[in-house]
Amino acid sequence: MALHFSRVNTGYLEIWIASSDDYSFVICSESRSGEPGFVASYRPDFVNMPAAQVAGSPFSTFAEAERACNAFLGRLIIKG
Repeated sequence: MALHFSRVNTGYLEIWIASSDDYSFVICSESRSGEPGFVASYRPDFVNMPAAQVAGSPFSTFAEAERACNAFLGRLIIKG
């Protein structure tokens, strides 16, 4: 199951969200030392716990972050 990210208009942050049956993912655009990057995080919907970063964050492009989220979801589903 591929995640389909939707952009959320916050006024000052660029955020995209997606959900599977059991997990929520967020990609946020941020700038570190003047270079843009995309931080991806996830959290399980079935346990009350804070979000954790997807391995490899921050990513250079949104497409890289999106691919990492989809790959990570695949590992979560297999382990679950």
